[in-house]
Amino acid sequence: MEREKILIVDDEPDILDVLELTLKEEHYEVIEAKDGMQALEMVKKKGPHLIILDFKMPRMNGDEVCKILKNDILLRHLPIIMLTSKREVSDKVKGIDAGADDYIVKPFEPAELLARVKMILRRTALDLEANPLTRLPGNVSILNELENRIEKKVPLAIGYLDLDKFKIFNDKYGFERGDEVIRETARLIIRNVRELGNKDDFIGHIGGDDFVFITTPDKCDSIGLKIIKEFDSLAPAFYSEEDRKKGFVVGKDRQGHNYKAPILSISIGVVSNEHSTITHVAQVAQIGADLKSYAKSLQRGSHYVKDKRN
Repeated sequence: MEREKILIVDDEPDILDVLELTLKEEHYEVIEAKDGMQALEMVKKKGPHLIILDFKMPRMNGDEVCKILKNDILLRHLPIIMLTSKREVSDKVKGIDAGADDYIVKPFEPAELLARVKMILRRTALDLEANPLTRLPGNVSILNELENRIEKKVPLAIGYLDLDKFKIFNDKYGFERGDEVIRETARLIIRNVRELGNKDDFIGHIGGDDFVFITTPDKCDSIGLKIIKEFDSLAPAFYSEEDRKKGFVVGKDRQGHNYKAPILSISIGVVSNEHSTITHVAQVAQIGADLKSYAKSLQRGSHYVKDKRN
């Protein structure tokens, strides 16, 4: 079972030492940052389950870090405990206003800190049925959303998305970089569905590099084509300069043979009730899988395929 990761952020070495010792005794994995800017970098690289964040720090104060994280669709559910000075009541107020989930006053009792950490982690786990990497709704929510819309017989278009050659990218650059690609892909999908779709459109994360969005037939083309355009523009930035110039990385395919994998692309297959009737979720999943496989079989690059069969 994966140990829960806690990011501790403070510019005082003594405080970091006490926090690290306290948390490691309870078998948490501890990550350190010494200022606000470094904290934001570590959140993206390490994906912590909770942050213990000092209010006053060089480069960027804790309330500023908190505001940035709470404004990020993929990170707003990340719980934050703010460390404040005993004398500064205003720090507590600013921390809570910025979105901190709790605060604790320095100097603190280790037992109290651990109690608050356990409470917040437990509450966060109960609050959200979601993919742990992106915090987007997971498979249970996706199935419920599909069943609800099929039952209501509303106009429906379901886009299935996944990344092409992602395994080889992961093998070459490592899981941390791979997770970064998945999070950026999620942000791209969210942004375009929100800008071009309907207010009640749905976005889910099936797992790994597989996503889904649920919209209406009149909106799906503009959403899907914009996602492809933006992903193709974004993808080269995930690579080293050397690999960008080459336009590929060398890896092993599923049969173990050497393979030149081109720059990452995205395949989208859309199932719709525009021309045919959808009666159950299994039907959607099968057609979606077929369409996505067809999109992935086309020439290199990203592809958008929509089911138009009667």
